Amino acid sequence: MDSKRALAVSIISADDAPEKIDFAIRTALREKKPAYIEIACNVSGEPCAAPGPIGSVLTEPASDRDTLSAAVEAICAFIESKQKPVVLIGSKLRAAGAEDAAIRLADALGCAVATMGAAKSFFPEDHPGYVGTFWGSASSPKVSDIFNWSDGVFALACIFNDYSTEGWTAWPKGSSVITADKEVTKVADASFHGIHLPDLLDGVAKHFSGKAKKDATLVEFRRIGGGTEVLVLEQSDKDATLTREHIQRALQGIVTPETTVFGETGDSWFNVLRTRLPRGARVEVEMQWGHIGWSVPAIFGYAVAAPERRNILMVGDGSFQLTAQEVGQMTRRKLPVIIFLINNAGYTIEVEIHDGPYNNIKNWNYGAVVEAFNAEAGQGKGLRATTNGELDEAVKTALEHTGGPVLIECVIPRDDCTSELISWGRHVATANARPPAK
Repeated sequence: MDSKRALAVSIISADDAPEKIDFAIRTALREKKPAYIEIACNVSGEPCAAPGPIGSVLTEPASDRDTLSAAVEAICAFIESKQKPVVLIGSKLRAAGAEDAAIRLADALGCAVATMGAAKSFFPEDHPGYVGTFWGSASSPKVSDIFNWSDGVFALACIFNDYSTEGWTAWPKGSSVITADKEVTKVADASFHGIHLPDLLDGVAKHFSGKAKKDATLVEFRRIGGGTEVLVLEQSDKDATLTREHIQRALQGIVTPETTVFGETGDSWFNVLRTRLPRGARVEVEMQWGHIGWSVPAIFGYAVAAPERRNILMVGDGSFQLTAQEVGQMTRRKLPVIIFLINNAGYTIEVEIHDGPYNNIKNWNYGAVVEAFNAEAGQGKGLRATTNGELDEAVKTALEHTGGPVLIECVIPRDDCTSELISWGRHVATANARPPAK
């Protein structure tokens, strides 16, 4: 089965339509992946039998009771044997429906909890056990230190690939790691299938509820001065040349519990990950394939589904050029998406991984591009900021504008990027250049 989709069905007979459509919807809901339904045009208007009750589509089979009991027992024994456990939250936690269960687990254990890069916002950042992002040298301050000090990692719904492990340099694995996913849970040499992740986490939480906390990692984290950095929103020279740091401060200043921030592949990842989130704020990044350009159409679809949220996109100039036309759809639907477009004259993330002339791009008049999408009736706005003061004014305009998208072109020097990108890029470049396996 294609890892990017649940399944595909082809309907060439009206008689088969109810069964196949229900099967596709049921599978998509269960797997949390797209399902493709192809309907032949010459049967699309044909009558078919009425479907059965919706419960047959929506109801999931229960966890296997014996397997669940055995898995909970194995995990509890593992954690009981450790003095310094930590919990690592992965990007499949939401698809597993286990976000609330992860909070209950953290409450019961009392240990340090970190999120992987692509799981930003999947665990509340105001929780007393939250320590930040674990991402090797790109981790939040002191988080990598506490993971190196830990003697056991409980990895929940994690995806480990070259990007998420910083070129395989931050890959928790071995006998000191439990991996629990929506499909399978692995403890030492044992694998457990047929159980739901929320049931598993609640079973472990129930076991440790009322017992002494396994809080050594959280105590040590505080002892060594760990803590998620919070950008101070201070007054700055309005005439000073715009910097990446000021863009970051501007973003931080408009994030509310009703905000969703999309971070495009590149330095936008690290800018978004530095943002402190109030409970309720969400972050969306794509780290499975490292697609560039994915975020513009993605936030368009998200804004259609959740227009009540403050939807903000941070995207680089090179990535934006791949899918810029989707801003026209935002204009058509009058979606007030706020776009911070970072114009640093090229593919900065690729420069850090493998530099060359192919990382240079033709500059655009980005504000004029947005204005062009307006045609006769659109209300999109294109703004440009080269100083701190210009950005501050542009943000005010964006917050007040409700009739369509606002793109703010933020012009900064090419080498003005986060330290995390530089370190991450070096490790990924090293992994890319390793000799092929014999």
